[in-house]
Amino acid sequence: MRTALLTLFVAAAPLAAQQATMSIEEYDPRSTLVVPEHPRSRAKFPFIDVHSHQRRDTTAENARQLVEAMDRINMAVMVNLSGGSGEPLVQSIAALGGRHPKRFVTFANVDLRGIDEPGFGERAARQLEEDVKNGAAGLKIYKNLGMTLTDASGKRVPTDDPRLDPIWRKAGELGIPVLIHTGEPAAFWQPVDKHNERWLELTQFPARRRTDPQYVSFDQTMREQHNLFRRHPRTRFITAHLGWYGHDLAFLGKLLDELPNVYTELGAVLYELGRQPRTARAFLIRYQDRVLMGKDIWNADEFATYFRVLETEDEYFDYYRKRHAFWKMYGLGLADEVLKKIYYRNALKLIPAIDKGQFPE
Repeated sequence: MRTALLTLFVAAAPLAAQQATMSIEEYDPRSTLVVPEHPRSRAKFPFIDVHSHQRRDTTAENARQLVEAMDRINMAVMVNLSGGSGEPLVQSIAALGGRHPKRFVTFANVDLRGIDEPGFGERAARQLEEDVKNGAAGLKIYKNLGMTLTDASGKRVPTDDPRLDPIWRKAGELGIPVLIHTGEPAAFWQPVDKHNERWLELTQFPARRRTDPQYVSFDQTMREQHNLFRRHPRTRFITAHLGWYGHDLAFLGKLLDELPNVYTELGAVLYELGRQPRTARAFLIRYQDRVLMGKDIWNADEFATYFRVLETEDEYFDYYRKRHAFWKMYGLGLADEVLKKIYYRNALKLIPAIDKGQFPE
C-alpha cells in the first residue's frame, strides 16, 4: 500500500509542478463544445480594407505577393494609410498603386510637430491639396494627436485644437475623408488589476497603459474628437476602431445619429462585436450605411475571423489574438445587403478615388 501511494505521489508531482508554474499566458484550454462550424477563409463578396499600413519601399515582388494574398481572401482594394506627404507620398503611391492601380489607394499624413509655427494650419492645408493632386485619396491622422503630441510650451495638443482647423476645412473642400485614430480602449485607463479585461495586454505591453497623469481621461480624450466632428460638419470623418466605443454601442449609435458626417470602421476591434452578437447585429443593421470594413495590422489569415463573425451564425470560436480577447466569438449572420455595404459600398461612397468597376452592382 505504501509503495502504491509513493508511486502515485511521484507520478502526480510533475503535473502539480506544471500547474503551479503555468501562467495565464500559457493557459490555452480546448473547448469540448460540439456545435456546427462554418469557417470562412474568403469573404463572400469582394471587400475594401480601409485600414491598412504598408511600407513606401515595398518592392515589386512584395507588391505582387501582397496582391496574390488579397486575391485569396477576396480583398479587392487595400487602403494604405501610411502614405506620408510630399515626396514620400509620391513614393508610397508608386510602390503599390503605381504597380497595381486598381488594387491600392493611399492616404496622406500630416506632420503636426510644427503646430507652433505661424500659419502652420494654412501651410498644412496647402500641402494636403498638393498631396491630393499627387494622388492621395484621403487623410489619416495618427493617435499622437490628443494624447502625446505637445507644443513648444510642453502643453498637450488637444484633438480639437483650433490651429488645425484649416486642415479639416480643406479636406472637406477637397471631398476626401479623414480617417482619424483618437484614443485607445477604455480599459487602458483603468487600474491594471484583476478586474481589468485587458490585463494580459497591459502586462505584456506596459507602455500601453494610460493611467499616468500625463494622459487626460478617456472621456475627455474622446470628447475632444467629438467636438472636432461637430465643428466641421462639411468634412467626412471616419473614426477608427469603432471610435473605441465598441464596448458601448448605444453611445456610438447616439454619436452617429447626431453627426451625419461621421462614419466608423472595424479595424482591430472585431472582438467587441463578436462577444455581443445580438446587440452588435442590431447595431450593424441600423447603421449599415455608416460602418466600413477594416483590420489594421496586415495578416491575410486573420481576416478569416472577420468573415466568420460577420457572415455566419457560428458559436463560441476563437479570436485571432489572445491579448485582445480572452473571450470567444459568436457570428452575427448578417444579410447580404448589409454585408455588401460594410464590405465595399460605404467605402465607395466615401473614397471617390477607388475604381468602382471591380465591384458588383
